[in-house]
Amino acid sequence: MEVVGEESVKRAFKYRFYPTAEQADQLLQTFGCVRKVYNLALEARSRAWSQENRRISYGETSAMLTEWKRTEGLSYLTEVSSVPLQQALRHLQSAFSNFFAKRSEYPRFKSRKHSRAAAEYTRSAFKWSNDELTLAKMSMPLDIRWSRPLPDGAEPTTATVSRDAAGRWYVSLLVEDRAVQGPPASSAAVGIDLGLNSLVTFSTGEKIPTPNFGRRDSTRLAKAQRELARKEKGSKNQAKARVKVARIHARIADRRRDHLHKLSTRIVQENQLIVVEDLPVRNLMGNRHLARAISDASWSELRSMLEYKCTWYGREFVVVDRFFPSSKTCSACGLIRGPLPLRLRTWTCEGCGTLHDRDHNAAQNIVAAGQAVSACGGRVRPQRRTSGRAAGDEAGILMARAIRVPAP
Repeated sequence: MEVVGEESVKRAFKYRFYPTAEQADQLLQTFGCVRKVYNLALEARSRAWSQENRRISYGETSAMLTEWKRTEGLSYLTEVSSVPLQQALRHLQSAFSNFFAKRSEYPRFKSRKHSRAAAEYTRSAFKWSNDELTLAKMSMPLDIRWSRPLPDGAEPTTATVSRDAAGRWYVSLLVEDRAVQGPPASSAAVGIDLGLNSLVTFSTGEKIPTPNFGRRDSTRLAKAQRELARKEKGSKNQAKARVKVARIHARIADRRRDHLHKLSTRIVQENQLIVVEDLPVRNLMGNRHLARAISDASWSELRSMLEYKCTWYGREFVVVDRFFPSSKTCSACGLIRGPLPLRLRTWTCEGCGTLHDRDHNAAQNIVAAGQAVSACGGRVRPQRRTSGRAAGDEAGILMARAIRVPAP
């Protein structure tokens, strides 16, 4: 095994912990203050833009926070650590930067029921000693279950505490890992076609079936949701039923995430070049017939895992443009056929007579486009023959634009 590069890699290690009653109350109060400060700052920035056509900077919102703490109705903000509140303002600044750069939508207010309850502590707001984490305003360290050790000699620079809808507490520790062990160098390349019947189809012909974790627990989930719907609104029984539903969702998500981690790690270990297609998942979720299956497959999460693991381990990750006609291009002769309905899983090339499995053929074309991008960089125009019927339809999408994430 070789160490990839000399530079350190930032990695987050997530652990479950069990707070005392006092710690839980303190953290819940911190979550509420973080949400309040974020919403106040968002309101101030939105009002300044709509009424005065003026942008407010992070520094101005930080000064506002000082004034809010002196306000009688907001004096409770002084009872929690100021660091998570400042981090909330930084996160809002990042949200606005992404919005103005057209990378995301306009920031939204945080809801008490539907927003993730979390607070971020930087190094000045916690004490790390003998593998024990003690947050600001607390006298005792958190009771963390160390499911895996931190890298040797690594100390956390940021600690993010969160509580999910099922009532489970987690702490995520951000550390710099200076000894990331990567797999041996390889010349193997793989193209990946994402699907519903098969979660992934490799260019080698191997198919990984979709686990359908959501479908497995659909009966339990439907029963729990019916029970929740019958509870009186605002009652304690409704709160208990809501937690029961959340626990089923958490079980599904945990099993799905575990499967995707194992699959993505295997792919990265076995291949030097990994190529996937840039699927418009958000648009596809608009199809009411496929939305549940697409959500259960979690294509976006798999792609994200592949991308950051390639960065960790010195692999190359290429994303082929979504308009690249991978499914209806013959991987043998390059002929592009006409329309290819989704229900048609196999087709025969009119040019060379090759019988294609739709997903395997797409994966072969994806890896070919990725190899061209890897070798040449930038934009690649594949040399493909086009039938007369398909020429008009495909003239504008022959270019295989790709996003290249080089190895560190």
